[in-house]
Amino acid sequence: MIRAHAMRLFRTQGYEGTTVQQIIDEVEISESTFFRYFPTKGDVVLTDDFDPIIVAAFQRQPAELSPIEALRRAFREAFGELSADAIAEQSDRMHMMLAVPELRAAMLEQFAAAMRLLSTIVAERAGRSPDDMAVRTLSGAVVGAAMAAMFAIVDDPTVNLALILDDAMTHLEGGLLL
Repeated sequence: MIRAHAMRLFRTQGYEGTTVQQIIDEVEISESTFFRYFPTKGDVVLTDDFDPIIVAAFQRQPAELSPIEALRRAFREAFGELSADAIAEQSDRMHMMLAVPELRAAMLEQFAAAMRLLSTIVAERAGRSPDDMAVRTLSGAVVGAAMAAMFAIVDDPTVNLALILDDAMTHLEGGLLL
């Protein structure tokens, strides 16, 4: 609810023109409630709930699958059932992250955190160290595939997030051949 109201304010007033206090007033919550969910205004846009869903889906995949195939299936599971409204919300968030310099800069840390998370779960599955360069490279390639999907959605909001991410992961799994 906080995010939905904040995103509406960001769209109508601009990100920079919207204050945390305006969001609090709009949602009719206390300041402490806002900050319990979002430490900063930027976190309203940057934070999503998909990482734990993806990790859980990845860990449920059969052990005989390659890490990329297991991740591909986990992404399909996490994003495959999104409603049209949820897809539109993701598209809005991605547009905002790319349009606002403060958020664009913060995305770099998000990508690094995603690589660390992926390295941890991929290493566990493969019986390797998260610091293993092959594990890091694979994790970076997966984050790159997700970024490519994100840019495709920004370019065309009608693109299906689950399908475009699955296409990117299929290409990655195939060795990135052109």
